[in-house]
Amino acid sequence: MKLSKVFYDGLVKENPIFVQLIGMCSVLAVTTSVMNGLAMGLAVTGVLVGSNVVISLFRKVIPDKIRIPAFIVVIATFVTIVEMFMKAYTQDLYNALGIFIPLIVVNCIILARAEAFASKNGVVASAVDGLGMGVGYTLALLILSALREILGAGSIFDIQLFGPSFEPALIFIMPPGAFILLGILIGIFNSLRKKKSATDA
Repeated sequence: MKLSKVFYDGLVKENPIFVQLIGMCSVLAVTTSVMNGLAMGLAVTGVLVGSNVVISLFRKVIPDKIRIPAFIVVIATFVTIVEMFMKAYTQDLYNALGIFIPLIVVNCIILARAEAFASKNGVVASAVDGLGMGVGYTLALLILSALREILGAGSIFDIQLFGPSFEPALIFIMPPGAFILLGILIGIFNSLRKKKSATDA
C-alpha cells in the first residue's frame, strides 16, 4: 500500500467535505472566520490521527461485537485531550468553537475512518490516512472560512482588506451564505476532480 496514495485519497479523491459530504454540521457552523476554521481543522486532524493509530494498534484484540463502542471510547479520549488543551492554552478559540469541540466525538469522518480503514490496516498507514483526511478537512474549512470572512466581513484573520467605503455582504457570515458558498465549492471541486480523472485516463 503506497502511503502517498493513502494521503492523496484523503486530501482529494475522498475529501470528507467536498466529495463524501460528511461532518457538515460543524463545517457550516464554525467557518465564520479563518481562525475558527483553522482551529477546528487542526482539532479534528489531531483526533483523527490519534484515534486511527490507537484503533489500528488494538484492532486484533477488540471483539467485533463491541468494536463501535470501543472506537467511540478511543475517539472520546482524544477529543477530551484536545478540549482540555484548547481550554488551557487558547481560551478565546475554545469559547468561539463552543459545543462543536465535544461534538467531534460524533463526527462521522472520525468514526468512518476508524471503521473503514484503521480497523483493517497497520499503524503507519492508519496514521497517514488520518493525516490525509484531516488535512483535506482542514483545507476545505480554510477555503470556505476565508471566502466567508472576506465577503462577509471584508477581512481575513481580523485584518481589514478593504477601505472604509467597503460594504460587506453580511449574508456570507450567516447560515444561508455558508450553504451557498459550500455548494459552489463542492461543484467546482468535483468538476476539477472529474477533469483530472478524464485527463489521467
